Amino acid sequence: MAFRLAPRSIWQASNRLTGLPRVTATRALQHARTYAVSSDQNPRTAIVTGSSRGIGKAIALRLAQDGYDICVNDIHANKPGAEEVVSEIKSMGRNAIHYLADVSKLSEVEKMVETSVSELGPLNTMVANAGIAQVKALLDLTEEDLKRMFEVNVYGVYNCYSSAAKQMIKQGGGGKILGAASIVAFKPFALLSHYSASKWAVRGMTQAFAMEMASHNITVNAYAPGIVGTAMWDLIDEELGKLKGAKKGETIKKYTEDLIALGRTSVPEDVSKVVSFLTGPDSDYVTGQTIVVDGGIVFT
Repeated sequence: MAFRLAPRSIWQASNRLTGLPRVTATRALQHARTYAVSSDQNPRTAIVTGSSRGIGKAIALRLAQDGYDICVNDIHANKPGAEEVVSEIKSMGRNAIHYLADVSKLSEVEKMVETSVSELGPLNTMVANAGIAQVKALLDLTEEDLKRMFEVNVYGVYNCYSSAAKQMIKQGGGGKILGAASIVAFKPFALLSHYSASKWAVRGMTQAFAMEMASHNITVNAYAPGIVGTAMWDLIDEELGKLKGAKKGETIKKYTEDLIALGRTSVPEDVSKVVSFLTGPDSDYVTGQTIVVDGGIVFT
């Protein structure tokens, strides 16, 4: 049945609408928020955990390129790599320090934040990138396997989020906090069950932090890489290959061909570009999100 509205009704409705108050540009701007530190404020500083190699290194170098002074973090075993990253950043004309700490230990993270602020200046950005992976069947997992996975991937992210947030609140002026999730935070992989569970936890914690930090003008987001050509994925490829009788490199090649829409394995720089956006001013109205950067495996 066709529905008709009499011309007089339209005129009356239009007449009533003209009496409503208009939201002017000036009034809208009263509600604007600035989360990140202005790009012209010098220096901007960031801590990037697990940044002696792989995705973390790419992030540290990209943020230095974006104008940040960087605290490069990793564990003691990766000290040479951390020192090399610091040298690369300094060669770019930015300041950098390395700080060796295990992110699963809150006291060490708190000391790292304190040292970064002391040597580089107020903390503007925290990138909780450090993480571990393990290939193992669910029924073969030990209590220690689960404990260690969550200590690094979940407690470690919480330690970084909370320590950075407290420092940013103390400073005033807001900030940016980011964490490393994964595509398995959306769709778990078989034989990576506890790793997948830990990344689901990161995604959930990121959303919760975003809600509670919003009143402090701190945005909290995560990035979710897919299959990346890093040491971690070399390990996953090797271990999955052992279980399935595949040669080294065959598993990651098959995953790339079968799963990735763009048809190539990711490189760390694919991820660092997304992190650059999330730490920059163009993402000031983005919070609580986990951004997938996987070439088209998981579609959200």
